[in-house]
Amino acid sequence: MPALGLGTWENDDPAQCTESVTTALDAGYRHVDTAQIYRNEAAVGEGIAAADVDREDVFLASKVWIDQLAHEDVIDSTRESLNKLGVESVDLMYVHWPSGAYDPAETLPAFAELRDRGLIDRIGVSNFEPEHLDAATDALGETPFANQVEMHPLLRQEELREYADDNDIELVAYSPLARGTVLDDPTVGEVAEKHDVSAAQVSLAWLREKGVTAIPKATGEDHIRDNLASLELELDDENVNAIDTLGRTDRQLNPDFGPDWE
Repeated sequence: MPALGLGTWENDDPAQCTESVTTALDAGYRHVDTAQIYRNEAAVGEGIAAADVDREDVFLASKVWIDQLAHEDVIDSTRESLNKLGVESVDLMYVHWPSGAYDPAETLPAFAELRDRGLIDRIGVSNFEPEHLDAATDALGETPFANQVEMHPLLRQEELREYADDNDIELVAYSPLARGTVLDDPTVGEVAEKHDVSAAQVSLAWLREKGVTAIPKATGEDHIRDNLASLELELDDENVNAIDTLGRTDRQLNPDFGPDWE
């Protein structure tokens, strides 16, 4: 999986979404993340088609929403997602939340069926805690390929990172800038000043040091390119340790249907 992707949450203006996806891919991104609930799959697909990048070079991910997680709904809604995206398959399809119609024994075999049919390449989950991952593994007979969760310097997800390392699961970070909150953290700012880079680049580089793929959302070309430049930033042990010891737990997304977070 590419080390950095483009998130498209809340990028719901079709023209803007299409333009940002095309801009990101032409700038060098090779991973685009969307979801059924974002209601922008068609615009994302148009952005991919308009970019000067071959489809097979783009790692494309989407997510099945919580009201579509019954077996046949997973199949039907995924076909609808592919139609909107204008593609024959996606590289990764997630269970968006372990909530709503989610039932491991019913939902995950449907994802396996989609993979067998060649409509998805990998099975992912999102917002799963260790107990959800255990149940998903039992239902699949294998670990999911990836778990997408909120993660940033203010929510470091140590337990989930350890679980992912132990079970060979890719960890993907949404809201990697804590919806802008991380940009105002003094420690992150000091590291950014030391390297003469943006605080956003520091946060993204820190995630990369942890072996995590970040998918920051961005619409304007300046932010798209600034985030991409984080791939050139190498943090030293002192920088990483300073961020590791911030001692903050600032969760930005906590819907009433989400897990009972630790």
